[in-house]
Amino acid sequence: MLIGSPRERLEGEARVAMTPDSATQLQKLGYQCVIEAGAGKLAGFSDDLYRAAGVTVVDTVDALYAQADVIAKVRPPLADEVSKLAPGKTLISFFYPAQNKDLLEQAKGTGANVIAMDMVPRISRAQKMDALSSMANIAGYRAVIEAGNNFGRFFTGQVTAAGKIPPAKVLVIGAGVAGLAAVGTSVSLGAITYAFDVRPEVAEQIESMGANFVFLDFAGPAQDGAATGGYAAPSSPEFREAQLKKFREIAPDIDIVISTALIPGRDAPKLWLADMVAMMKPGSVIVDLAAERGGNCDLTVPDQKIVTDNGVTIVGYTDFPSRMAAQSSTLYSTNIRHMMTDLTPKKDGALFHNMEDDVIRGATVTYQGEITFPPPPPKIQAIAAQKPKEKAKELTPEEKRAAEAAAFKAQTKQQVGLLVIGGALILLAGFFAPASFMSHFIVFVLSCFVGFQVIWNVSHSLHTPLMAVTNAISSIIILGALMQIGSGSFLVTALAALSVFMAGINIFGGFMVTRRMLAMFQKS
Repeated sequence: MLIGSPRERLEGEARVAMTPDSATQLQKLGYQCVIEAGAGKLAGFSDDLYRAAGVTVVDTVDALYAQADVIAKVRPPLADEVSKLAPGKTLISFFYPAQNKDLLEQAKGTGANVIAMDMVPRISRAQKMDALSSMANIAGYRAVIEAGNNFGRFFTGQVTAAGKIPPAKVLVIGAGVAGLAAVGTSVSLGAITYAFDVRPEVAEQIESMGANFVFLDFAGPAQDGAATGGYAAPSSPEFREAQLKKFREIAPDIDIVISTALIPGRDAPKLWLADMVAMMKPGSVIVDLAAERGGNCDLTVPDQKIVTDNGVTIVGYTDFPSRMAAQSSTLYSTNIRHMMTDLTPKKDGALFHNMEDDVIRGATVTYQGEITFPPPPPKIQAIAAQKPKEKAKELTPEEKRAAEAAAFKAQTKQQVGLLVIGGALILLAGFFAPASFMSHFIVFVLSCFVGFQVIWNVSHSLHTPLMAVTNAISSIIILGALMQIGSGSFLVTALAALSVFMAGINIFGGFMVTRRMLAMFQKS
C-alpha cells in the first residue's frame, strides 16, 4: 500500500505530515511513500531529501490522491480535497469534527475512512500519537517567545549600574500541555510566573516548576462535570464569576498574559474581558492561544496582532506551531507514524482498521460510509485526577507563639532527661570503674566535644555534609590520640600515633578533594 502527503493548501501553513525520517520508518512497516513536490520546502525538507529516503515525488496533488491508499495531512482537508477521496482510502489529519459537521457529511459521502488526529483519546497507550499535545507543547513555548518579542522589557530582573530592573510578571491561563510549556519557558527566562486552571489538582505540577498557582476563594464545585480524557470540563456559572473577580484583582499587576484555555467541542471560554485589558499597564502583552476557536480574550482578532487604546498588544496568531515548522513537522510526522504502526499490526504494509481498538475507534470519525463521531468512552479510562492537597492553614500570631512554646517545652524536657541519664551513668562509672578508665573516658568526652565544634563550624561551602560528618569523626579520633601519645604505655602510644596518621590522611585528603572540586567551578 502507498501512503502519501500532499502540500498543505492553507495559506501560511508550513508544516508537512511526512518527513524523510518518518518515511524511512513507514517503509519499515511495509509501505511505499509518496509526496507532492514542494510539500516539505517551507519546513526545510527538500524534494531531494525525500528522494534520498526512497520517497516518490509526484508533481500534482491529483496524482498523489490517485496513487495513495492512505493520505496524511496536517490541517483539516478543504472541500475539494475531500472530493478526491474514495471508498477504500484512508485520510489521517486534524479534522475537528464537532466544528466541521458539513465536512464530516461530505467525507461520509465519499465512503473513505477518516482518522482525526485531534480525536486521539488521552490514555497512556495513546500518548505517542497525541498530536494535540505535541503541537500544544510547541505553541506554549512559542507563545512566550512571541510575548517577549512584543514586550519592551527583560523577563528577568536585573541590577545594573544604571538602576534596578524588576522582573516581568506573567500569568498563564490554563495548565494543559500548552500552559505548562508556557510556564516552563517563562520561569526559565526569569519571570515571576503565575498560573491558573479550573482543575486544582494541577497546582502541585505548577508549583514544582517554580511558578505560583492562583487559588480562588470558592467553596462550590469548580466544574459542571469531572474532567474526562485529561481535558477540562465547563465551569459552573458561580465558579466563572469567582474566576473573573480574581482576574480583575491581579490584572493591573500582570505584564504578560498567555491564555490557553479550551474545552473539547466548544468555542473558547471568554476569560480575559475588555475591562481587564483596560486595567493593564501600557506595554503589556496578551498572547491568545485559543484565537482559532474565538479566543479567551474579548478583543482577540484571529490571525492578527492589535494594539489597544491603552497600549496593550494582543497577539491572536493561530499558526504558532507552523512558525516552528521543522520541529512541528518532525513531531507530527512521528505521531502519524505511531498511528500507522497501530494500524499495521503485522508490519506487512497492509492496513487493518480495527474498530475494537480504543485508540483507533476513538480517532475514527467516518468508517465505511458511516459517521462514527462521537466515539464511545474508551474501555481504559485516563488516569484519574488526584484530589488536591489541602492548603496548610495559616496560623495566627497567638497560635504560632503557643506552638513555639510547646516545642521549646518538649525540647527542654528531652534535654533535661538526657542530662539526668548521662549524669547517672557517669556517677555509676565513677563508683565502679577503675581510675584509669575515668581518665580515658574524660579524654573521649572532651575529644567528642572539641572535635565536633572545630569541624562543624567550617563553612559548608567548603565541604559536603557527608564529608563534614566523616571529618568530625576523624577530628575526634585525632584529638583523643594526641592526648594519649604521652601515655607511659608503649602499646597505647603506638596505637595513638597510628590513629593520628590515619585520621590525618582522611582529613587532609578530604580537603584536597574539596579544593579540586571547587576549582572545577572557578573561572579560568
